[in-house]
Amino acid sequence: MSTALLWFRRDLRLADLPALVSAAERASRVLAPYVLDDALLKPAGKPRQAFLYGCLEALADSLDGRLTLVHGDPVREVPRVARAVGAGSVHVSTDTGPYGSRRDRAVAEALGEIDWVECGSPYAVTPGRVTKPDGEPYRVFSAFYRAWCRHGWRAPAPHSTVDWIEPEKPFRLPETPDLGPMALPRPGEAAAHEVWEEFLDGGLDGYATNRDRPDRPATTRLSPYLRWGCLHPRTLLADLDTRHGKDVESLRSELAWREFYADVLHHRPETARKNYDERFDELEYDTDRESFDRWRAGRTGYPIVDAGMRQLLAEGWMHNRVRMIVASFLVKDLHQPWWLGARHFMNHLVDGDLASNQLNWQWVAGTGTDPAPFFRVFNPTTQGEKFDPDGAYVRKYVPELREIPGKAVHQPWKLPRPPKDYPAPMVDHAQERKVALDRFNAIT
Repeated sequence: MSTALLWFRRDLRLADLPALVSAAERASRVLAPYVLDDALLKPAGKPRQAFLYGCLEALADSLDGRLTLVHGDPVREVPRVARAVGAGSVHVSTDTGPYGSRRDRAVAEALGEIDWVECGSPYAVTPGRVTKPDGEPYRVFSAFYRAWCRHGWRAPAPHSTVDWIEPEKPFRLPETPDLGPMALPRPGEAAAHEVWEEFLDGGLDGYATNRDRPDRPATTRLSPYLRWGCLHPRTLLADLDTRHGKDVESLRSELAWREFYADVLHHRPETARKNYDERFDELEYDTDRESFDRWRAGRTGYPIVDAGMRQLLAEGWMHNRVRMIVASFLVKDLHQPWWLGARHFMNHLVDGDLASNQLNWQWVAGTGTDPAPFFRVFNPTTQGEKFDPDGAYVRKYVPELREIPGKAVHQPWKLPRPPKDYPAPMVDHAQERKVALDRFNAIT
């Protein structure tokens, strides 16, 4: 009987999984390993680790316990496991990230005569496939989006049934990190599809207008599931293809942003840590630790910023509009390097994805692909008043302000008697905006 390995990574599901189809075509028996790799686990914060473990448990249940957990270096462990079961091939979803691509080249070499088979990726269109006519990558989203839509994507992969090999040791996860009162989304493939179906039934209508409102449950909340591949964006796009209208187009565009940033990181892997636009290497930054600590604790005195930072600490997630607001405040009002904020996000986000996180931070910071974004400085007060007009979002996460009605909650310092237990604004936004633009003009 022929044997194969299906090495699970960012594809913790059984439906719409091309690597599973590939393994089923090559072998009658399949071993399903997941490697607990310290190179990925150690940088991940507790929320992401806990959600990952939950997704692995759900996947193991789907496999009737036949998920093989291995702890160690994949370059050593994957060949060892493959040889132990006499596998003739190892099947994976392509990883185009900086670490993943290096790791996979090393594993493929270490396998020797065992076939290395890549099939599919965590994206509707594998990064690197969409290019300009001259073969160069896109750096502007709108042009990438048009080309991405023209390129199109495959239909969801058919379901495949295989004989899963029983692991040598019973499935047993490491101890789940203690998250205290934080409640994460229910993990796993079945939960992902339930969230998606519920959104299609009641959340898609009005999405284009409401997705920027943190006071409303108007986003898909699928980002943690997409991060770990509990469902594939191709599945979402196939469902959207049967619908029409501005809400559908808006959601398709949001999915494309994820693909765009993965493509940028594929072509420019150094941008996970460095400025895409090297001019900004000369920008003057502040590194005041006290200011950074007040920002990350949600004690800046700007209610929408503080609400977002406290939501992050309470839920391991933050509304996307608010992510932009708090990022702008750190970079443009406090003049701190974007990578400090990006690292803080990756430590706390349950959906922390390297490409999306780092390059969204660069978009806000003005150091990324957008040709002229540094002049985009979010005013935290007007942003709060516009997207949380009644103050419901702020009052939910900032209990010191819950007695302030309406939009007055966004400027508590203007009240006759400001709340004593809430700080005054730590900086003057108008003044710091001018400082940010002066520093930018100094390097241009």
